[in-house]
Amino acid sequence: MIALSLAEIAAVVGGQTHDIPDPSARVTGPVVRDSREVEPGSLFVAFVGERVDGHDYAAQVVEAGAAAVLASRPVGVPAIVVDDVQAALGALARHVVQALGATLVALTGSAGKTSTKDLVAQVLRRKAPTVFTPGSLNNEIGLPLTALSATEETRFLVLEMGARGIGHIRYLTGLTPPRIGLVLNVGTAHIGEFGGREQIAQAKGELVEALPPASEGGIAILNADDPSVRAMASRTQAKVVLFGESDEADVRAENVRLMDSGQPAFRLHTPSGCSDVTMRLYGEHHVSNALAAAAVAHELGMSAEEIATALSEAGSLSRWRMEVTERPDGVTIVNDAYNANPESMRAALRALAAMGRASQAKGGRTWAVLGKMAELGDEALAEHDAVGRLAVRLNVGKLVAVGGREAAWLQLGAYNEGSWGEESVHVSDAQAAVDLLRSELRPGDVVLVKASRSVGLESVAQALLATGAEGEVAAR
Repeated sequence: MIALSLAEIAAVVGGQTHDIPDPSARVTGPVVRDSREVEPGSLFVAFVGERVDGHDYAAQVVEAGAAAVLASRPVGVPAIVVDDVQAALGALARHVVQALGATLVALTGSAGKTSTKDLVAQVLRRKAPTVFTPGSLNNEIGLPLTALSATEETRFLVLEMGARGIGHIRYLTGLTPPRIGLVLNVGTAHIGEFGGREQIAQAKGELVEALPPASEGGIAILNADDPSVRAMASRTQAKVVLFGESDEADVRAENVRLMDSGQPAFRLHTPSGCSDVTMRLYGEHHVSNALAAAAVAHELGMSAEEIATALSEAGSLSRWRMEVTERPDGVTIVNDAYNANPESMRAALRALAAMGRASQAKGGRTWAVLGKMAELGDEALAEHDAVGRLAVRLNVGKLVAVGGREAAWLQLGAYNEGSWGEESVHVSDAQAAVDLLRSELRPGDVVLVKASRSVGLESVAQALLATGAEGEVAAR
């Protein structure tokens, strides 16, 4: 964070200082909510959670070097006391962002937010110092904490914005007003909470409504291939830039292909030129993500060649998102277990099918270890059934559906599509899946693991990787 005195912070957040011997003392370290992340000069934000009260750690963090605690009550150590800690954190973030003068890029969408954010950041940091959302910390707490990690050297601030209802993104843009807003897609993620696709589009479009007009530098970057996103052009006074595979897109891809490794390649077209991209990431869905990043970078002055080089060298920065690891015995594990919705599930299965082409030449098979997609409401049965059917249509060697009712729907969809119980199986839990795979996997096999975060299927991928490291797998 930019250095501010405790007195200045108290004024910004409307708080009262308590037990502070020197109000001119400055916060020179990061703003954190986890006591384990405190450094000398930090500001510790004391949230009251369901199981943990941050105020209980006040003395500990000050002893560790924190300059003060942002709290809702006096804690016996230097503190700035406010009525609402979350609101105060947001007010501080807005003050710092405005003082920095960095270009703020915000992005949202139903799927691909985190992967795209990581791509945007990796491209832009080749041009100037860039701060971006770590992982998926895209809510009313994670977003201001990310903004507050920016320093005087920061030129680009890339923020992922999530939403679970109307008004959420409007609130986030109020904390960190963007100059560039990127909307990726409108899908079915969280449709059970929103109530329908139209409501999702309404919520995601709040980002472009928050942008300044074109005369003040506002830029809305929209997916030309998604009608719900493209329609958001009428909801903003910012300059509109389209990306996608459509001929009408300002930044577009041609000659898109998926290599046998599962990695996409394409010809990037921008208004300033063209260049070829071969990505290190896995799955054709990353083409759209890459085009979104390219559109942002082009608007910020990077050439097509610079953008293509950066995209070709970019890797995955966030865990459990199409993490591909080949074990010593030749079994490949694709850990995409961080989260799942129908769109991302279909993309992952297509990537698995592409990787399977190479594995089959070596006698290997493809395995899809899938679990529940959460928060789909009334669409849950149909969407799980459709994913099971797609696995069969893509000739996935074996579907292992893990868990309860939704997993049963996955397996039933595969069965009805034509697996007849031979290429699909339903198991009760993660350990049962691990036991099955340990007995069946052989060199050359490729295993995709994917489900909503609440299912915890990353434990399957981790167990299989540990098994390979121990050399326990059957070679046959």
